[in-house]
Amino acid sequence: MSSKTSETEQLVFDLPHRPALGAEDFLVSSSNQSAIELIDNWPGTWPNFAAAICGPAGVGKSHLASVWMERSGAHRLTGNDLGDEEAELFLEQPALVVEDLHLGIKSEKALFHVLNTARERQKSVILTSRVPPGELNVTLPDLRSRLRALPIAVIAPPDDALLQGLLVKLFIDRQLSVDPETIRYILTHMERSAESAVTTVAEMDRLALAKRRRTTKALAREVIYKLFPVKPYNV
Repeated sequence: MSSKTSETEQLVFDLPHRPALGAEDFLVSSSNQSAIELIDNWPGTWPNFAAAICGPAGVGKSHLASVWMERSGAHRLTGNDLGDEEAELFLEQPALVVEDLHLGIKSEKALFHVLNTARERQKSVILTSRVPPGELNVTLPDLRSRLRALPIAVIAPPDDALLQGLLVKLFIDRQLSVDPETIRYILTHMERSAESAVTTVAEMDRLALAKRRRTTKALAREVIYKLFPVKPYNV
């Protein structure tokens, strides 16, 4: 292993990995700690066998829900897909993920039925939304009360530690050698999301292969200017 690769790996040593959560390593930081604890404590600390994961786009709500699906055998659908028929099918399923409630709820009655089924039959439900479910524009009073009572874990936008760890992991996964200065440059200039980190490293890998170049700060500057053409990138 090259010295630069070793330096890159050293950047992430202090950031915990969670391979037990799924097929891919799951990096833990203060921004997602409460959501991971929610999954770790399932089902023991879930009143009425339901909980919610909230946060802005791109912070990993669906990723964490997928991890829980592997554990629980849950079925997945969106709030706009949940109707009476889907609520009845939940009777035959061990668990359910209902995603993107902020985009709409097809049937408030069906969602209320799902939450009742979870409580009465000790099945489990996770809801995901960009806003807390209790703040959604819900007209059914009983459902509104139930949503407000849910335990909620908020995933905040990724902090520097999480983004740095993710960048290092992505480069190592692709067996790319990159120095700490390049990591810091990317972290400073890319859009601050996990999706941006994935896109940036993938594009650097593609260009490095196509142009037979090393994954240096110069290549990072070129890629970031292409992907995020807003800031000055010559520093």
